[in-house]
Amino acid sequence: MSSSQTTVATEKASRYLQQLCKHFAHKIPVSFTPHEGECQFVCGTARLDANDTELRIKVESPDDAQRAQTQQVIESHLLRFAFREELGPLAWNEAA
Repeated sequence: MSSSQTTVATEKASRYLQQLCKHFAHKIPVSFTPHEGECQFVCGTARLDANDTELRIKVESPDDAQRAQTQQVIESHLLRFAFREELGPLAWNEAA
């Protein structure tokens, strides 16, 4: 299992979490509340956690290549939705 995580400083964390989850729910299994979400991609799972000041994203995949693919999907969509904030590129760290 390969995993990584990133934290994005934004006051719109819950909004972006919900927007991402609603967007992906048209194509993949997704569950979410205003503060937690999970997106189950073919290449891996993304877990999102939002509070008043940040959005935390953790990605888990079977291998490094699929982890990178999952990161790219989440990151590209988040940056598109948050274009007014210039949040990226995101700094991903390997998770334990």
